[in-house]
Amino acid sequence: MKIAIVDYGSGNLRSAEKAFERSAREAGIAAEIVVTSDADVVARADRVVLPGVGAFRDCRDGLHAVPGMADALVVAVRERAVPFLGICVGMQLMATTGLEHGETPGFGWIPGVVAPIAPNDPALKIPHMGWNALQAPLKPHALLAGIAAEDYCYFVHSFALTANDEADVLARVDYGGPVTAMVRRDNMAGTQFHPEKSQRAGLRLIMNFLEWEP
Repeated sequence: MKIAIVDYGSGNLRSAEKAFERSAREAGIAAEIVVTSDADVVARADRVVLPGVGAFRDCRDGLHAVPGMADALVVAVRERAVPFLGICVGMQLMATTGLEHGETPGFGWIPGVVAPIAPNDPALKIPHMGWNALQAPLKPHALLAGIAAEDYCYFVHSFALTANDEADVLARVDYGGPVTAMVRRDNMAGTQFHPEKSQRAGLRLIMNFLEWEP
């Protein structure tokens, strides 16, 4: 099984690579983890991971600047329907539109808008940065096997995805109001938190993703 982690100049690529290698090893899964900017490799991969750090528009422009990469993602994720995981801004790019630095179109795979976090407590700082506990109830899903409400995950973001359809949201956290922590639809999933930095819960989620058969 080949796992393609997309390299388009954004994301914690080395940390993600090491976390996926460790999760595969501990689960006894024979997986080749490849960090790649080669669109052909992504189009043919068995699973695809899209990381992202920074602004929505910058990440979107960086992705489209890699020859053939946006089309390769569509081929893998929408046409071949391989399991896909977006991380942080990689998850946000699944939305219809991002509002950071003006309106920017996303892939539209999870209909919704990525807008600024607006905590109802003025003492809460932006960006939302650090550890936060998943809120109960978590929706039942194979990707959340062995992960519970109150498990802590690591976040760094100022914008969050609000999905049009509640059915697409798997988990939230509280940060002066509900903030989307995880989404999924069909063969696609995304985490606003960084599983590669979220210790036990993050490694378990990656393991679940490697075993996921949507």
